Amino acid sequence: MDNKMYFKKPNISAIAIRAVIYITTAAVIIFAISMIGYIVVRGLPYISWDFLTLEPSRLNEIYGIAPMIINTLYIVILTLIVCLPFGIGSAIYLAEYAKQGRIISAIRFVIEILAGIPSIVYGLFGLTFFVRALHIGSYSGSMIAGSLTLTLIVLPTMIRATEEALFQVNYTYREAALSMGVSKLYIIRTVLLPCAMPGIAVAIILSVGRMVSESAALLFTAGLANEMPTKILGHIFEPGSSMTVQLYLYSTEGGAPEWVPFAMATILMLIVLGINLLANIIAGIYAKKIK
Repeated sequence: MDNKMYFKKPNISAIAIRAVIYITTAAVIIFAISMIGYIVVRGLPYISWDFLTLEPSRLNEIYGIAPMIINTLYIVILTLIVCLPFGIGSAIYLAEYAKQGRIISAIRFVIEILAGIPSIVYGLFGLTFFVRALHIGSYSGSMIAGSLTLTLIVLPTMIRATEEALFQVNYTYREAALSMGVSKLYIIRTVLLPCAMPGIAVAIILSVGRMVSESAALLFTAGLANEMPTKILGHIFEPGSSMTVQLYLYSTEGGAPEWVPFAMATILMLIVLGINLLANIIAGIYAKKIK
């Protein structure tokens, strides 16, 4: 019997590819940490209670962001009110009621294409259709026009994410419920939606993160006003600048101290980070309940 030991020659191409992946990943991580650190170091020391609660006034050299925070909340809430019924309802229809075939496949393909369209295109459409054609709000934009435009942006993602969450539910649950003679609507309400809730919750919260960080579409549709709102419901038909739009204006037009855009960017990053952490926490809680 031959006792010679045979050693497998190393695969040079696999090692090279792995090295490229590691180097690229490390470069991206270093770049992201450097960029975040640069913004936080230049913005965090200037964040104060007055900065968060006062109305901006260049005459008095006050650069508060309270109106922008309120406008952003208005836009997020209005968008969710419109988006949730259409998004979840459309996903339920596509996953549970629609007859699977070429037409439904084509609809899904169109939804995926809509999810990849740049937001600036949606902004121009919202300006042309909601603001100029339908005259929703004032001629310079409004909260409701911006919310309807954001609905078009996040709706495709919410539909596909909710549909995938429904597909992940074990099919035996449907069969067991149908064998008991209950209606399909009852199955969806009591079985499918609770089981798919982790994916739906994550889709909703990540959509909120997209709304908070959106600027291009709102620049054309929501307006540039940064005054403190004086009405509650009537404000939705008035123009209002969100945090990202005001950050863009401060960064490009000037007129504000250098620290202001960095402080606003720091707050936005903290908000988006909190939203992503909340999504993971909620998904984990629902996953434990289902188990």
